Amino acid sequence: MPITGILAGNAERYGDKVCLTEINPEQEEKHEQAWRELALVETAHNIRYRKELTWRSFEEKANQFAHLLIGRGVKRGDKVGILMMNCIEWLPIYFGVLKTGALAVPLNFRYSADEIKYALDLANVSVLALGPEFIDRLRAIKDDIPHVKSLLFVGNDCPDFAESYEQLAAPCPKHAPDIALADEDDAAIYFSSGTTGRPKAILHSHRSLVMSCEVEQNHHGQTFSDVFLCIPPLYHTGAKMHWFGSLLVGGSAVLLRGIHPRWIIETVASERVTIVWLLVPWAQDILDAIDSGEINLANYDLSRWRLMHIGAQPVPASLIRRWKKIFPHHQYDTNYGLSESIGPGAVHLGVENIHKVGAIGKAGYGWQTRIVDERGEAVKRGEVGELILAGDGVMKCYYRDPEASLVTLKDGWLYTGDMACEDEDGFIFLVDRKKDVVITGGENIYPVQIEDFLRGCDKIKDAAVIGLADHRLGEIAVAIIETKAGIECSEEEIGQFCLQLPRYKRPHKIIFDKVPRNATGKIEKPKLREKYCGGSIVKQQIEDEA
Repeated sequence: MPITGILAGNAERYGDKVCLTEINPEQEEKHEQAWRELALVETAHNIRYRKELTWRSFEEKANQFAHLLIGRGVKRGDKVGILMMNCIEWLPIYFGVLKTGALAVPLNFRYSADEIKYALDLANVSVLALGPEFIDRLRAIKDDIPHVKSLLFVGNDCPDFAESYEQLAAPCPKHAPDIALADEDDAAIYFSSGTTGRPKAILHSHRSLVMSCEVEQNHHGQTFSDVFLCIPPLYHTGAKMHWFGSLLVGGSAVLLRGIHPRWIIETVASERVTIVWLLVPWAQDILDAIDSGEINLANYDLSRWRLMHIGAQPVPASLIRRWKKIFPHHQYDTNYGLSESIGPGAVHLGVENIHKVGAIGKAGYGWQTRIVDERGEAVKRGEVGELILAGDGVMKCYYRDPEASLVTLKDGWLYTGDMACEDEDGFIFLVDRKKDVVITGGENIYPVQIEDFLRGCDKIKDAAVIGLADHRLGEIAVAIIETKAGIECSEEEIGQFCLQLPRYKRPHKIIFDKVPRNATGKIEKPKLREKYCGGSIVKQQIEDEA
């Protein structure tokens, strides 16, 4: 059964049950302050930026969007992009795309205009749904994406170059389009990046999506009565595929637009949340706010909160020990996965294995794992090799990139590029990464992009970017800068130059040193890691724990 069948079943069985709630505390506080300044305190107190959607409305809105797309000529195999911040319309639009037989193509909301164009071109997107936050970026490239025939605007005050999604979808039929879907049909394209920093288009089938539902529900035992708090961006597999566990059983979810610790705790209490997925820095911030007195737990009823799990980056054992002191009744879990393996769960610690914090776990439900050497042969237990995965959640291929697909997919196995080892109990520990991606706060940073940018500075001869272990963010990007002969340059000057980069891509630390390169001209990053990180991120974290 394709994943759209799960949604249709929920609409039939649980039609009047609220399945999605959107909460936007930032907007709420902004308007509350405005009303208070007008001395309308009672009005300010009653403002809540909260929207709800039932399973029946979810299904109907998805069907309406599907009919809108079909009316615009979208057919099986076409690509429909989604460039939106988290909102209550996001998931119905996603499922509406799937119902047409077209492929949903979620885009990273941090993409610059040029990166958006690159992704649209690579996936050959013909229709794009966009939110108000992206008007300026789309305006800058709208004349350079002729293959995008329709720009559908989701929000108020539609720009002149787009059409209103609400106005066009409202009159469309609410019944499902008569389009048969099979498990092996193409369903979605997600974007990732390799060591070059250029995003790769990852192609998944409906079976992949359904497997992620089954894996998540098996690992965390979601039931109809659970309430899942979704904070990460929905374009990311990590957020959506955790929510898929709730989809499978008809459970509710809350979309929280904001990561302030108080907002998270208030939402858990007010919405009676049972499951929360966090990134390392968000968990750190919550604990810090509790320690400082900013959050007084006595003011909140958190009795239904049963599970806190973390993913997307290495988790310091000290963080979990600290968390369990404050929330001793919480189950804890971590999951490992890639967008190429339909997100989290390919490797799974398990709530019963908290004594193994630091490991990423064992093969997840329905998954197989191996650790192999350069010849693809299994290494001995305790030895380091590359982690490879097999299961129904493995991508079909890198879309329009057969060479990269051949390197990554071999004999049914996905080669992750992550180096790992297995302990005497069979638990897998990540050791280092073949790829140079730096994961900071759960977001991937691609060093090549930053290095190329830095070399555009008149004073810089060469630059290398590596990851350095960080207590809060997991890793931070560190730039090793080699200046031109006889030129003086300060950290402040580099920082000022980097203001042109998006905030999350700016190096957190600048080191002036020679950038070592080998005989073929490649940067010798292992030497830099040995010099500044003690050999590896994981090694440094272990030493920090000690």
